[in-house]
Amino acid sequence: MVSAAAAASSLRCFPPSLGNRGPGAATARGGLVRLSSRRARSTAGVAAPSREAESAASLGDLTRVDFPILDQEFDGSKLVYFDNGATSQKPSCVMKTLDEYYRFYNSNVHRGIHVLSAKATDAYESARTKVANFVNAANSREIVFTRNATEAINLVAYSWGMSNLKQGDEIVLTIAEHHSAIVPWQFVSQKTGATLKYVGLTKEGVPDIEQLKGLLSNKTKIVVVHHVSNVLGSMLPIEDIVTWSNRIGAKVLVDACQSVPHMPVDVQRLGADFLVASSHKMCGPTGVGFLHGKFDLLSSMEPFLGGGEMIADVFQDKSTYAEPPSRFEAGTPAIGEAIGLGTAIDYLSQIGMQKIHEYENELATYLYESLIAVPNVRIYGPAPCQTVHRAPLCSFNVENVHPTDIAEILDLQRELGHQMAAKTADHGAVISKWPFSAPCTYLCSSKLD
Repeated sequence: MVSAAAAASSLRCFPPSLGNRGPGAATARGGLVRLSSRRARSTAGVAAPSREAESAASLGDLTRVDFPILDQEFDGSKLVYFDNGATSQKPSCVMKTLDEYYRFYNSNVHRGIHVLSAKATDAYESARTKVANFVNAANSREIVFTRNATEAINLVAYSWGMSNLKQGDEIVLTIAEHHSAIVPWQFVSQKTGATLKYVGLTKEGVPDIEQLKGLLSNKTKIVVVHHVSNVLGSMLPIEDIVTWSNRIGAKVLVDACQSVPHMPVDVQRLGADFLVASSHKMCGPTGVGFLHGKFDLLSSMEPFLGGGEMIADVFQDKSTYAEPPSRFEAGTPAIGEAIGLGTAIDYLSQIGMQKIHEYENELATYLYESLIAVPNVRIYGPAPCQTVHRAPLCSFNVENVHPTDIAEILDLQRELGHQMAAKTADHGAVISKWPFSAPCTYLCSSKLD
């Protein structure tokens, strides 16, 4: 594993000429660094060693062995994966679960009485229960499996938004939202006449909470916010936002993709009406995510898609619908992937989410302190030590250096004995970068050396 200091020291090596990339190249651009270790040593059916006696700083050593992809070398250099914000790597136990499902009990769920279907159904519903327990949902019926968090947000936008919004209503969002939390509500706005209201950023680069409070009115029908920004690392006070919104009768939808994998999340404590997250960002398979919704609210909503599983009865001219969550799970679901998500949750739970959070904050603080010592680096957002308002991400600009060049130089740090896999992209949140021009993301799992 590469040390946090090694990644930071690489930034000192950039020659000035690297900024010459055409129009705008002189504008300071940089990246977002998130250090995350979400790994515990275990395989399916094998008990993991106790984590209680282990210090937070030891997690990197204990868990790297569980990720076969990290055993690879490129030109003799160890792989360091920087792109966890896009997708996390998968531990062996998750891959074993997928293999066992497809090898030994592949079958459809809820539709057969034979042994394979019964086993698949039990495993699928067990995974739903694991998700519910992981986020402390009141009932597993409040958990809807979706293809990903994007589909979960679209489900709310169409099933709730299209039926409950009209001309003159307002939808409040921050400009730091992921595109997946903005575009569906643009569709709803265009169809219903509801107006989008955006919360801007403070000079520290975090959503302006006072402005958000000022935008709330009796016209506000839903507030759409992230728990943790995938660009800024800022953490919003969801409980307060829910309290303010409830006073005016507005619903709250929380994008928790960047919080659920990294810290304890309690949906009952947060109080949001809807919360979404994605399996592939929490060491689980791609192709599955989930929506948590209050059961009475889900029960009042129309289906998102039509087909098998979501119906109670079908007549020639109409149909009646199943109760949630089946109402929103039309067709054959991603069965193996949902079961794999359950295994990923077991894996994270064996470590302990609070311990993961502490470890990541330790790494992020070390990186932050290393970066502020590098000339021409500007860091955005609150310092990692401000854990109440900050997640373990670090967003920064490097003067006169193009983000692609940063990624390329990190990729070429073979003299350090590491091959670094970094991402150069817009993070799916272009609007939030307008004040900063900081479109590059570096995400790494590392230890302190």
